[in-house]
Amino acid sequence: MCFSASASFLVGTSLLAAGAATLNAATRKAELPLALIPLLFGIQQLVEGGIWLGFQFDAPALTMLLTQIYSLFSHVLWPIYVPLAILLLKPAPPHRGTIITFLWAGTAVGLYLLYILVRFPVRAELAGGHILYASPHPYAPVAMGAYLAATCISLLFSNRKIVVAFGVAALLSFAAAYVFFTLWFVSVWCFFAAMLSGMIYLYFRNRVPRNAQRTP
Repeated sequence: MCFSASASFLVGTSLLAAGAATLNAATRKAELPLALIPLLFGIQQLVEGGIWLGFQFDAPALTMLLTQIYSLFSHVLWPIYVPLAILLLKPAPPHRGTIITFLWAGTAVGLYLLYILVRFPVRAELAGGHILYASPHPYAPVAMGAYLAATCISLLFSNRKIVVAFGVAALLSFAAAYVFFTLWFVSVWCFFAAMLSGMIYLYFRNRVPRNAQRTP
């Protein structure tokens, strides 16, 4: 979370529990990447909790290390992982090509941002009660557009209503974070997205029970 170490650890551990339940509810290997999303967000939030502790205990080396790990989640993993998870769910044929396009865009922007992270490591700073992740972003509008398409708009082309609802909520949270928390956008939007990822459990919970699915 973007407000304190204790809040980050609370949200992170809650998402780990939700992620474990979601994984347990998955019945097909193709569903596992989607089911892993809450757990991965939980890990990311725990890492940010460690960044808070790095500030509190004046441990710059720890803060720098955890910042780079956090940035691998926020900048590199999600634009590649999200459209891939949606594609593995075997969307309806009219949408499959569109999602593949989003996957290519997400892979391109993820690799580009990885290059930026290597060349210009992200710096975490405390500002206004939030964590500010500072890094130069050449071609920011193009990169942001591709990132948004891969992480949010790709969800809208799923044939699962809960996944589409997650995409809509993620888009709205993007707008809210950008308008009201512009300086701390990365931290705040990741927090919003992490909380919203709990919606994925609803996709598995609302389906036919596992034993019924396995009945011939």
